[in-house]
Amino acid sequence: MRFHSLVASLLLSLSLFGQDEVSPLPDQDDGYQHVERFIKILEEVRANHPDADKVTYERLINRALEGMVGSLDTFSAFYHPETVQHMDFEGPAIEEQFAIPSLGLTLAQRDGQVYLANVREHSTAQRAGLREGDVLLKSQAKDLSALDLPAAKAALAGQPGASLTLTVYRKTARREITAELLHAVVKQAALPDAFLLEQYGAPKVGYARLTEFSATAARELEAALDDLEDNGMTALILDLRGNGGGLLNVAVDLLGLFLPPNTEVVTTQGRSPKAQIPPLKTAERQRVKREYPLVVLLDRNSASASELVGGALQDLQRATLIGETSFGKGSVQNIEAREGGTALRLTFATYHTPSGRTPHEVGVEPDIAVEISDEDLSNFERFKTRKSATPETLKVLEKWTDPVLKAAIDKLQAR
Repeated sequence: MRFHSLVASLLLSLSLFGQDEVSPLPDQDDGYQHVERFIKILEEVRANHPDADKVTYERLINRALEGMVGSLDTFSAFYHPETVQHMDFEGPAIEEQFAIPSLGLTLAQRDGQVYLANVREHSTAQRAGLREGDVLLKSQAKDLSALDLPAAKAALAGQPGASLTLTVYRKTARREITAELLHAVVKQAALPDAFLLEQYGAPKVGYARLTEFSATAARELEAALDDLEDNGMTALILDLRGNGGGLLNVAVDLLGLFLPPNTEVVTTQGRSPKAQIPPLKTAERQRVKREYPLVVLLDRNSASASELVGGALQDLQRATLIGETSFGKGSVQNIEAREGGTALRLTFATYHTPSGRTPHEVGVEPDIAVEISDEDLSNFERFKTRKSATPETLKVLEKWTDPVLKAAIDKLQAR
């Protein structure tokens, strides 16, 4: 009797779901038989598995939902009550960041592993020797390897002054690294570098490295461009390597520095009514018309807003992209609390560049691909902190040629 009641309830739910405003799927009429099969297996497990604690309806259904939603894409997830208590709900996540400012870290996830997408300069994480790409393993000896992004962020959170022992796996070195961190307030400019490449033999080429799309990023870049142009800049290299993204509206503002007013740069696509977001366009007015050659540098850790900026400039033939294929974060999620203390984080749309393509799970391919070695990665990290580096580190940098930057300079000088 219990079985037939469950079947009836779920089939009723399925029929009601079919009346939703979301456009129907081609196999919607076949749903009944699949739901019935699910319930038959559910009841068989409950009737025969010897461990009664593991076969409660709540546990089995939650685990089934976890597997179902998690199979959709990297960023969709179903959360259990123990995870939900550490989460914040803010409705649609137009641009989501898993940043821990007090440690100077931004987290991301790929292939089921949470890793460091960005390590802020002069932060406690960078001083401890952590690098972009390091995979989370343990915190205070607690296993983090099976956690998703919200749970990992909750595990690493702390108040200023609190200490943390973090163990990561560095793929490039094929070894584990343990670091002692201290939560602190970190202030960092979004644009730590902006100068003419005189020492590289390109005195008219400007270089600007943007670390994140924070609220001030577009304004910082615009001010830097004014200074560089006043000093004779005739071409620009915009370095977005390691930039994990940030605020989407700031990315659109930044695109407005290089593209004509009212240019459509980002759209969303999805079946849900929530996905029907008007196209994002550059501002109606442009203070300075900038038409000089532009090169954008990307790497495997350039994500989200970085990919949309690079992809839009590439589509509109405004910039040449050089480096590696980017990370592949181009989707919109909604996080909502659900019954039983659970929560659902579901991708409901994908971002698209002007040509209609999305970086979601594929990334943005550069026009000129450059192979980046482990040594190059290490030296690029040294380059970021060169202003406070030891004499030994500066000697290493003097002998190193950044292959991505060199390819960009060669491209601009070959015009």
